Amino acid sequence: MKRISIINGTVISGGRSTAANVLLEGGKIAYVGPEVPEVGAEDVVIDARGRLVSAGFIDLHTHGAGGADFMDGTVEAYEAALVKHAEHGTTLLYPTTLSSTTESLYEALQLYKEAKKANLGGAAMGGLHLEGPYFAYEMKGAQDPRFLRNPSPEEYVGLLNEADGDIARWSLAPELDGAPEMGAELRKRGVLMAMGHTNATFDECEVAYKAGFTHLTHFYSCMSTITRRNAYRYAGVIEWGYYTDGATVEIIGDGIHVPQSLLKLMFKVKGADNIALITDSMRGAGMPDGVYLLGGVKDGQEVVVEDGVAKLLDRSAFAGSVATMDRVVRTVHQLTELPLEEIVKSATEVPARIMGVSENKGSVEVGKDADVVIFDENVNICTTIVEGRIVYDNR
Repeated sequence: MKRISIINGTVISGGRSTAANVLLEGGKIAYVGPEVPEVGAEDVVIDARGRLVSAGFIDLHTHGAGGADFMDGTVEAYEAALVKHAEHGTTLLYPTTLSSTTESLYEALQLYKEAKKANLGGAAMGGLHLEGPYFAYEMKGAQDPRFLRNPSPEEYVGLLNEADGDIARWSLAPELDGAPEMGAELRKRGVLMAMGHTNATFDECEVAYKAGFTHLTHFYSCMSTITRRNAYRYAGVIEWGYYTDGATVEIIGDGIHVPQSLLKLMFKVKGADNIALITDSMRGAGMPDGVYLLGGVKDGQEVVVEDGVAKLLDRSAFAGSVATMDRVVRTVHQLTELPLEEIVKSATEVPARIMGVSENKGSVEVGKDADVVIFDENVNICTTIVEGRIVYDNR
């Protein structure tokens, strides 16, 4: 692995930007500062020419990209998605499943293990994100209703045992019968517990939070707000998410799932330190408009990509996004009118902290993994470096 010197860059880290040079050696960040590192004959020198240098983007929630889905059943599909995401600045992601059969979930676990062993290009993987199948039917969104069900210990314990630590997070509706027992099992195994596709009340969220549910999956999308029951008003998941300081949220930052007014509200109330930007991308990310499968080739459903987003064929709901992380950072920066340094934090440091990997990921600091992305002021990606390897270069 060759040493890489990044010179004449503006480093964004810790919510600040500073003119600095960066040395990457042995897969780690070896130096950040004003001095120009000594260059050996075999070293790679990247002149950033004043461009921005930040930690690589971390996508906590993606189903695929580049025409491939993580549930397609092939290692080749994994690589296609990883490479496409790296082209757009992502250095670490969490492959995400959809609600499906038990058999398909076991196949997804096995495929992830195979992909880990393969020497794939593109972004690195931090573990699986199981999205469902334990969701509220009223908040199903684009999740296939055929596969929605309540948590069953026989199913989720079997999957956790089979995964052997490969499941990093699990999104489910905490109000379902059996969810508290499942939450206790996830907490014991160190899996991030997230509320998603949920019709819970404020009080039910409080109970779930005390049980260990600390994160909210794609905030505003497929979650309850104020409702009336027997004439009385009840606050929902959205109100609880704003109220609870210790809760973190993720948002699909394409400017479509969450419009400008709500993005501004979120960053004003929750703050960048509690918001992770995600793509929730499906296979149409980085691809032209058209009809695509949402989910794997075996159990997926057809959706249409148009107007910068994926939709169910009847246009009744969005069906994941076609965003990439560069588009997300650019869009949220433009719509919130907040400093780019603050938005970059929500794409790097915050997701690293949420997933418990901030010791090695999420900021440009000596000793951390050499996951670096170089981009211009419009967040057009020039170079993506994963653990000291240049995986995309468009200088």
